[in-house]
Amino acid sequence: MYLEIIAQRQFNYLYIILDCIFLVVFAFLLFKKRNYATLLVGFLAGILYMIVDYGIFHLLTHSRSISGGNMFWTLLWMSMSYGFTNFTWIWLWLKKDKYLLEYSLLILLWWFVCPLLASTFGENFNVITIQRTTGSYHGYMALILIVGYLGVIIFNLFKDKKEERVPLLWILAIGILVQFGWECALLLGGIRSALISSISQKLMTMVINSLLETNLGMPYMYFIYIAFSRFYQENLTKKERSLTLKDAMIYNNNLKVKEQ
Repeated sequence: MYLEIIAQRQFNYLYIILDCIFLVVFAFLLFKKRNYATLLVGFLAGILYMIVDYGIFHLLTHSRSISGGNMFWTLLWMSMSYGFTNFTWIWLWLKKDKYLLEYSLLILLWWFVCPLLASTFGENFNVITIQRTTGSYHGYMALILIVGYLGVIIFNLFKDKKEERVPLLWILAIGILVQFGWECALLLGGIRSALISSISQKLMTMVINSLLETNLGMPYMYFIYIAFSRFYQENLTKKERSLTLKDAMIYNNNLKVKEQ
């Protein structure tokens, strides 16, 4: 027997339209601040989300179902929306961007107000309900989680100096809070679990997803970022002098938000 968690969302077409406008504005702001690597990571993450959501969750495991909309186009928007937003935010956290607070507030505010705007002004728009069951593959996700964090823990145990270790609390905070911010905003806005009456089921979905779904990738994302930062600047220009893995980690560990 496995624990069945139902990840369900209900929204109207105005919600999609408003969110697409936000994505364009957000991407423009990142571009204006020369966050080119962040933009690239967000775009690639959107593609990855689509491969997982449509290719694996829908075509392979048949865990996705939808009413009121087209599965492919709805998942394409969802993948590019949350894949792009989540991973650009993660990248901004990892590089400790000096505008991290401003970007974080922008994202969280949007996740909270978009459902309210769509609910108030979108009464005449068609409604889409989409959901997936998760129990059949959460074990695989848990395996990815434990392998990643076990590797990081072992790595840290062989480092005597604190500045040479992976900042576990930092990546845990990113992995859990990014997903929690999204899940909580969707729940409060009536998007997540709208047709589920059980409070415990609603909370279980939010808690399990927050601990697992984005967090499982954080050890890997951390080393991807460190590997990138060894050779390249955020504007995608090559550094004059490449850094060793140790030097890149020490530099990142010593860097504070607002110092850049």
